[in-house]
Amino acid sequence: MSGQLKRIAGPAYLAATATNIYTPPASTIYTVIEHLHVANVTASAATFTLYVGATGGSTGGTELFKQKNIPANDAQDYYFTPGLFMASTDFLTGLASAGSTIAIAVMGEQIVV
Repeated sequence: MSGQLKRIAGPAYLAATATNIYTPPASTIYTVIEHLHVANVTASAATFTLYVGATGGSTGGTELFKQKNIPANDAQDYYFTPGLFMASTDFLTGLASAGSTIAIAVMGEQIVV
């Protein structure tokens, strides 16, 4: 069964400590993340780190991006082809070098299994 493209999370600020960005909705749904839009809304460069794993997780080895730099007042788009599979137990968590500097939006599909 095919899913429907939708905004999975955000736009919202990343916190300065590892916090859930995407929380799985149910054990009968899996998510495929296709696109991340990350924006630095400040006048100084900032970094972000993203993880896939446990709720609130920031375990080494689970990073998608680690201290990825975003220049001042700039945005970056990241695409996952064919998509980043998220099981019903996977959380997308992340943090920024400082709170209220990096905003993130997550797009993808959700499929009922």
